[in-house]
Amino acid sequence: MAASEYATVLGVPVAIIGLAFSPLLVALAVTWWRRADRRALLVLYVLLLLGTAAVAYLTFLELFVIKAICLWCVSFAVVIILALATAGLALRRSS
Repeated sequence: MAASEYATVLGVPVAIIGLAFSPLLVALAVTWWRRADRRALLVLYVLLLLGTAAVAYLTFLELFVIKAICLWCVSFAVVIILALATAGLALRRSS
């Protein structure tokens, strides 16, 4: 994936986008946890939905276009999906 034409978005490497995305998610989760601010949880959930769509697209590219699997990418995708499920459960319980 890193050597393919899909490795960048608007000139920015996809890996860098993922690295910037992760601390943002953690900051939102910590904000929600420490302040019990449901808005942070909602923003987190929306970003995780977008992240899930992005990793689904990138996984599709890996499997069917590039035909190469990146273990880091798969690991990141699994973490994003688990985080989405966790945030969804937290939203459900906080209503």
